[in-house]
Amino acid sequence: MGAFVSRELLTKTMSLKTTAGIGALVAVVCSAGAVFWLHQRAGQPLPDVVTAEPPGFHAAAESVLTSSPPKKLAAEAGNSKKSAPALPAPMDAGLRLKAGEVLDYTANVSKVTNVATLSLKVAGKGNFLGKSTWHLQASAHTLNPLRMVFELDDQFDSYSDSGTLASLQYEMHLNERGQKVESVQRMTATGKEPAPAGASEARVLPGTRDPLGMMGYLRTVDWKATPRVNSPVYDGHKLYDVRARLAAGSVAVTVPAGNFTTSKIEIRVFEDGAELKDASFTLYLANDSSRTPALLEAIMPFATARVELVKAK
Repeated sequence: MGAFVSRELLTKTMSLKTTAGIGALVAVVCSAGAVFWLHQRAGQPLPDVVTAEPPGFHAAAESVLTSSPPKKLAAEAGNSKKSAPALPAPMDAGLRLKAGEVLDYTANVSKVTNVATLSLKVAGKGNFLGKSTWHLQASAHTLNPLRMVFELDDQFDSYSDSGTLASLQYEMHLNERGQKVESVQRMTATGKEPAPAGASEARVLPGTRDPLGMMGYLRTVDWKATPRVNSPVYDGHKLYDVRARLAAGSVAVTVPAGNFTTSKIEIRVFEDGAELKDASFTLYLANDSSRTPALLEAIMPFATARVELVKAK
C-alpha cells in the first residue's frame, strides 16, 4: 500500500509539469517539466544525448578558458509587471565558471529518495554569433520507482554570453515517456535576427537568460554587495521574472558530497506581474571560490523536493 501511495504521489508530482509551479521550477533550474529531479542511475547511468555544437560555434583556445571573469552582471529589484532591462550589479571578480566542471545531483521527493538524477556541466567556452559564449549543459534521468510511471531522459544546452550570461540559443532534447522532442530556439530581443534552419525564433526581453544561464548568473552575484537581484528567464515555453534575495549568509548544509557553509538564496517567480504562490524555492550556494550549488529545496502543491549535490569534478 505504501509503495502504491508513493507511486501515486510521484505521478501527481510529474503531472504538474504543465502547471505554473513546475514552470517556475523549470525557469529557475533546468526546464521542461520535472527536470529538476536528479542524480546518477543506480548501476549503469543512461548516456547523455550527444549533440553537435551549433554551426558557428568555435571553441576557444585553452588559454582563454580561464581568462577574465564576466563583466558586471545585470540585476534589478523592481516590481513592474514586466521585467525591465536590469541594472549593473557588483560581482565577485574572483569567481569564474570553469570549463569542464561537472556537478552531479540526486533528488528526493517527499519521503521517496533518489527518484532521478541531474548533471550540470560547463561544456566549454567559445565564440558564437560573434560573441564570447559559455556552453552550459544539463541532463536529467528519472529512476525507479518514478521511472516506472514517468520515464524521462532529457538534455538541455545553453549558449550564453560570457559577460552577462544572457541567452543566445537554448536547446531542449527531450525523451519523455517515449516521446521525443527536439527544440532549438534562437533568442532575439528585436526580431531582426532570423533563426537558422532547424531553429525557431524566441522573442524575449533584452538580457533574458535561460534556466542554465540563470543558475550560472546566481553563482556569479556578489551577494554581500548585492543582496537582491532579478532577471527575465525564458524556459523554452514562457517568459518569467525571477527574483532572488539573500536570506542568510552562513548556513551549514549536509549533502552526499559533504558538509558546506552556504549562502541561502530565496527565489520567487512572477508571471505577468503576479507571483506564483503555489511554489517556493531555496538555493544554497557554497561559500567557496566557485559558489557551487550544494542544495535546492522546492515546495510545490503536491510534494516537497530536496535536490542534493553528490559529486563535483
